[in-house]
Amino acid sequence: MAASYWKQVQEHGLAVPEDRPLDDLTAELTRMLGSPDPDDRDGIAYPLLSTWVARGVYDDLLIGLGDGMAAGLRVGIGERDTDTVFRRSFSALVLAECIARDNQCALVPGDKILQWGDRLATWLLAERDLRGFVPGKGWAHAIAHGADAISMLAESPYVAGPELTTVLLDVIADRLLLPVDELLVAGETDRLALATMNILRRDLVPLTVLEPWIARLTAHAGAATYDDRTPNLAGQNTETFLRALYLQLSLAGRPPAVRADLLLVLVDALRTVNPHYLRLE
Repeated sequence: MAASYWKQVQEHGLAVPEDRPLDDLTAELTRMLGSPDPDDRDGIAYPLLSTWVARGVYDDLLIGLGDGMAAGLRVGIGERDTDTVFRRSFSALVLAECIARDNQCALVPGDKILQWGDRLATWLLAERDLRGFVPGKGWAHAIAHGADAISMLAESPYVAGPELTTVLLDVIADRLLLPVDELLVAGETDRLALATMNILRRDLVPLTVLEPWIARLTAHAGAATYDDRTPNLAGQNTETFLRALYLQLSLAGRPPAVRADLLLVLVDALRTVNPHYLRLE
């Protein structure tokens, strides 16, 4: 449809048009999620789909919509610097909205939520396009959107056991520890830290699990790159994440039960990584 059609939808309060079947509208908006034009993707497709999910338009169709978004996570996976990243990244955002709706209204079976979680984790660890903002095409932001989806998943009542919340923490750590050719500079580490906070707020993961998890990240944060690339390329993303997690944990208005003890662990970790700046003297 012409952009003017969707502009009219926006002007009418994002109400679902009555002149076309919802299936057709959804199919077109899903295609637009992968558009390199930010007006189509960020300006029309995502706002409409997320609003309709939140308003309950898809309540009877939520499984089908979520499955469609999960399929979108595989489009062009493994590619770098191509336009397929937009479909993957924005599919993750809409899938997060589906999970958020189920968190409110319990519309989807638990095994389906866990299946979506597995698809999200698999995609996030396989994603190789780390671009944040793409000039002329807007936000790609795959890692940030993946973090947002993990945040919603962490709030699901079906992610209720310590083993499941620990898996989510491991996904975040594994993503940070993957080799990269560029640093994350568009707030991705802050979003990963926020996802971690949502996991911690479930109060299901004990400090005995968190301490080795932080130690694993700390060891990586102190690594250096010994080649012609940026020397801090190996560990900077992880160090930036640890700083973001410390800040969010310190200032959180709704802190997890482990905050006091975990802050001490993070202080030790940051001192280890920054011995020249954070000496005890």
